[in-house]
Amino acid sequence: MKPDTDQMSASEMEQSKSWPGLVTDWFRAEPLSAVLLAAIIVTFVVFFGFVPLFIKGVYSAGLASTVAWAWQAWTGEQAHSRLVPLISLGLVCYHWKQIRDAPKGGANWGLIFVFAGILLFLLSARCLQPRIALASLPFLIFGAVVYLWGPAVGRIVLFPCAFLIFLIPVAALEQVTFRLQFLITKIVTHAASLISIKLNAVGTTITAADGSFNFEIAEGCSGIRSLTAMTMLAAVYVHLTQDRLWKKIVILAFSIVFAIVGNIGRILTVVIIAKLVDPKLAFGIYHDYSDFVFFPIALVAMLLFSRLLNLGSHREIGPRAPDQAAVSA
Repeated sequence: MKPDTDQMSASEMEQSKSWPGLVTDWFRAEPLSAVLLAAIIVTFVVFFGFVPLFIKGVYSAGLASTVAWAWQAWTGEQAHSRLVPLISLGLVCYHWKQIRDAPKGGANWGLIFVFAGILLFLLSARCLQPRIALASLPFLIFGAVVYLWGPAVGRIVLFPCAFLIFLIPVAALEQVTFRLQFLITKIVTHAASLISIKLNAVGTTITAADGSFNFEIAEGCSGIRSLTAMTMLAAVYVHLTQDRLWKKIVILAFSIVFAIVGNIGRILTVVIIAKLVDPKLAFGIYHDYSDFVFFPIALVAMLLFSRLLNLGSHREIGPRAPDQAAVSA
C-alpha cells in the first residue's frame, strides 16, 4: 500500500525517499556546493590517478601516479589493502541513515584539514614518497565533508576516513617483526609437546625430534601481513560493536596478540599434519592456503577477549547514535 503523501510531513517524506532521490534534491537545493563537490572529486581523480609523480618500482621503469604506484604495492603481503576503499565505503553506507538525519551546514574549519592534506601531498611530491600522498587522503576527504556538510556529518564519517590509513603499504617493516618469529617458534614448540609431538628449535628453525621434517618460521608467518589484517578487522569490529572509547582502544591494542594467537594456531596445525599425515602436504598446499585457519582462530580470540572485557556490562553492545545535543552544538 502506498503512503498517502498528502498526510505525510515533510520530514517523513524525506525519510521515505531513497538515497539517489535525496542526492538529487541536495544538488537542486545546493548547486554551489554540488559544483564544489564535483571540483573536489575531479581534483582527486586527476592528481591521484593521472599525475605521474613517483617511481613505479623495482620491476618497472618510469613514473606512475599515486594510484598506479599503490596498486603495484598492494600485492603479496599487502594485498588486503585493496579492500580498504570498499570497506570504508561500506561503513559510510552502514551509517547512511545517521548521515541523512544529521543536521547539515558547512563549516569553514574543515578547510584546515583540507590544507593539511594538500601540504602532505605536496610533501610527498617533493620527497618522492607516495606513502605520504596516501596519508593525505583521510585529511582531504574528512576536511571536504566538514566544509560541505558540517561537523555533525564529519563526526559520523570520521572513522571511515581514518580507516583509509590502512591504504599505506607497510610491508617494508617486515624486518622489525623478527622477535615475533622467535616468540612464535618457542610457543609452537612447547604447545606441540603438550600433544606428544617432540620438536627441537634452533633460532627460527623447527625440526621434528625423529628427523621426519623441519621447517623455518619465516617473516610471513609472523609479520606485517597478519598484524595489519588483524588490526583492520579489529578496528571495524570495535567501531561497530563497542560503546566506550577505552574498550575500543584496549581491543585494538590487543589485535597484535590476536594475530600472534592466530599464527600459533595455524603453524601448530601445519606441524600436526606434517607429523600425522604427510610433510609434503603440510608444507605445500596446506601451508599456502592455511590463512583459513589463522583468521577463525584470531577472530575467536578477539571475540572471547571482547566478551571478557564486557562482563558485568548490562548495556547492549552496539554502535551508539550521535548525541543530538553534541551534534547540534
